[in-house]
Amino acid sequence: MELPLVVGVDGSDSSLQAVDWAVDEAARHGLSLRLVHASLWERYEGRLPSFRTDRPAEKVLAEHIAASCVERAQLRNPQVKVSSDVLSDDAVSALLHAAHQSFALVMGSRGRGEVAGLLLGSVSLAVAARAVCPVIVVRGGERNRQGTFGKVMVGVGDSTEGSAAVRFAFREAEARGCALHAVRAWRRPAHEHVDHPLVADDAVSAHEERASALLTDALRDAVRDHPKVDAHRQAVEGPAHKVLLDASAEADLVVVGALRRHGHFGLQLGRVAHALLHHAECPVAVVPQRA
Repeated sequence: MELPLVVGVDGSDSSLQAVDWAVDEAARHGLSLRLVHASLWERYEGRLPSFRTDRPAEKVLAEHIAASCVERAQLRNPQVKVSSDVLSDDAVSALLHAAHQSFALVMGSRGRGEVAGLLLGSVSLAVAARAVCPVIVVRGGERNRQGTFGKVMVGVGDSTEGSAAVRFAFREAEARGCALHAVRAWRRPAHEHVDHPLVADDAVSAHEERASALLTDALRDAVRDHPKVDAHRQAVEGPAHKVLLDASAEADLVVVGALRRHGHFGLQLGRVAHALLHHAECPVAVVPQRA
């Protein structure tokens, strides 16, 4: 039985965008949708009358948020099976626990009550950096969220760090019927200064060819397993985070890997994933890779 696609909801505009995106994603993959609302009751800022003595008003508000999100999902696509859970727990712990039985976690970029100037909500960042399943943070412009560009991008780092991300990206491209663009950034070493133009050109070509060869190696198995996917390879000079951020403007989804080291309990996000989660112009999928 397929695991469900899980969405963290809190009633914010950002989480509603995540619900819309997740409904479409569930339909593409033939998955059920599970909406999870988790919060410690005393942290609610709003109040609604419960009209009953045995149910706190904050719990009524939580159930109202979950029910409203279920209704929104069903109106968007009645064919997708939707369920919801209201949990009395902090959001990070609840979603990390749900990750163990999830196809993927979907979240908005900023939660209810977050400071408006924040680039990424604290819950989304913590979950993306620690979850055992892929985490998609829905952000960017409406055209990107609606999938109008027909392009899934994957950033390819070292093969040991990115194989899970590559597989995930190919599955996404196949489910969407769109192109897959695999990007590897490369840079000349800082000490490599060549005055002669012909020698300099040779050095550039060598670095670019090496990056292209690494791309081919990283994609070989996925290309074989997904022959219908139109795969493109791009070796681009520049810092990896900047290359992917620039390209995200015309992508429907950008996928990156994140190493999960055994016994390490802190946030496990590389610089590239961290930058994309804060600044990308399209939804971002962070796919864990066991070290």
